Amino acid sequence: MKKIFRNLCLVAIAATFIQAAPNNSKFAGVQVGTITYSFREMPDQSLPAYLDYIVNAGISSVELMGGIVENHLGVPRGGDAVRKWRTELSMDKYKEVKKLFAKRGIKINVLKLGDANWSDEEIDYAFRACKAVGAKGISMEISEQSAKKMAPFAEKHKLFVIFHNHGQPGDPNFSFDRVLAHGSYLRLNFDAGHYYGATGLNPCDLITRLHDKIVTIHMKDKTGKNDTPKDQNQVWGKGTTPIKEILRLIQKEKWPIECDVELEYAIPAGSDAVKEVAKCVAYCREALLTGK
Repeated sequence: MKKIFRNLCLVAIAATFIQAAPNNSKFAGVQVGTITYSFREMPDQSLPAYLDYIVNAGISSVELMGGIVENHLGVPRGGDAVRKWRTELSMDKYKEVKKLFAKRGIKINVLKLGDANWSDEEIDYAFRACKAVGAKGISMEISEQSAKKMAPFAEKHKLFVIFHNHGQPGDPNFSFDRVLAHGSYLRLNFDAGHYYGATGLNPCDLITRLHDKIVTIHMKDKTGKNDTPKDQNQVWGKGTTPIKEILRLIQKEKWPIECDVELEYAIPAGSDAVKEVAKCVAYCREALLTGK
């Protein structure tokens, strides 16, 4: 009887541990995460709520939007007051943010904070915040102007500036290579969906060519430039973006590129962003683990 009781206790303890164990959204060697922008339509926009959203979606790594953190840390309103706050803020505050995420089993992979139009002191602040939360770099929108401005700061702090594209690749005068050539610490947050929607080209070809310059990929399903309708966000599996092909390419080549869900399609009635992100994560997991 005592043995049965002991075994039951062990099972209960094990079940509690499993339930409390942090998420692991790395499937067959490919890290699947999300950008916190995916939860922008959720009613509670506080940082503690975002932690719940991420955990409940089954995710263990994120690209964290800087506005969420700054609001949590009490950023004031108004230009001069904001600049003063940023340059004087102790990085211990950001280290506490890192601890909050780590406690829930979440790695902050990228911090979307900073702008080429900021003052030099504010740009330094963005990099110091990036280092404090343990991210690989800061992300921002892609342009040659930003690359020229940010390259010396990236070199100074030995952290990446990770550029995100929208539809720019559809312009024949646009060049990823030209942007990246401005500095050795410049990298890409390659948005495969926007690329496909703007060009109709298979993102796998560009990923193969520039894989050593890509830190993360924003994953979404869209129709392509040559589809009807063209360049439209879709529920995953309903568009023509080769999501599974992208995932399996990274899996096959063992490239250390994180694939982040960016939820942009209209959320169906009766659902919410957390449930839809979880569906996208499940889509990735099935593609990587079952080959279906």
